[in-house]
Parts: sequence; C-alpha cells; structure tokens
Amino acid sequence: MDEIIPWEEWVSLVVPRYPSGKHGRPPIEIETVLRMYLLQCWLSLSDEGVEDAIYDSCAMRKFKGINFFGQDIPDATTLLRFRHLLEDKGIGRLFFDAVSRGLEGAGRIMRGGTLVDATLISAPGSTKTRRKNGTRRCAR
Repeated sequence: MDEIIPWEEWVSLVVPRYPSGKHGRPPIEIETVLRMYLLQCWLSLSDEGVEDAIYDSCAMRKFKGINFFGQDIPDATTLLRFRHLLEDKGIGRLFFDAVSRGLEGAGRIMRGGTLVDATLISAPGSTKTRRKNGTRRCAR
C-alpha cells in the first residue's frame, strides 16, 4: 500500500482540520493515526481491536512503522476522534476512492480479509489417530 498511497498528499488534506496541540496533550503524528485508521477499515476491526492488533501483530507494526522504544501507540480513543474527524469532513471517502482508483489502475481489486500472524509450536500427536491395536494411521 505504500506504493499506492500518496502519504504526504493525504496528510496535507487532514492538517487544516487536525488539532494544533495548543490545548491538551500533544497530537499524534497524522500519518501514524491515518495508517491505524486504514488498517481498521481494511480489516473491519473495532477501535480497541486495532490498538490490540498493533501490539500483537508484527505485520501491523511494520505497516505503521512503529518503534516501541521511541513512539507511543495511539489509543482507541485517539483513533475514534480521528475517525469521526474524517467522517464529519468527508475525507475518508476521498481516501478510499483514491485507493480504489490506484488499485484499479494497477489491475488489482481490494476485498475484505483477515490478517493471520501465526506462531508454530510443537505439540504431541493426537490420540484419535491411534488404532485400537496401537498402530498409527494417517488422518485424512
């Protein structure tokens, strides 16, 4: 997606509407929370689900460019406020229309999906694959 999305252009669309940080805590970098928002939409995750997935998934951290040693993960409330900002101003629709055009131009199509981040572990064999006489059979 980094090849399709013009990050600087998209960030510039949000900047005039994004909190300046004069009051309250400093705002999260726009590109960081925008990447989080896109993951949420693409994978149909809740605000809390995206936050948890970023902690759990190496692939999501890589897409977001997160460095846990020097950067905080935006929390679910931050994402909620950002999502409402994009929806209220109609910016989110602009982003997805642009992604769709870029994918179509490259001969691709976007569909909903699931990201699986698996870890393989060794485990004992199943007792269900043993015959009564003690020999093993292949499970089909």
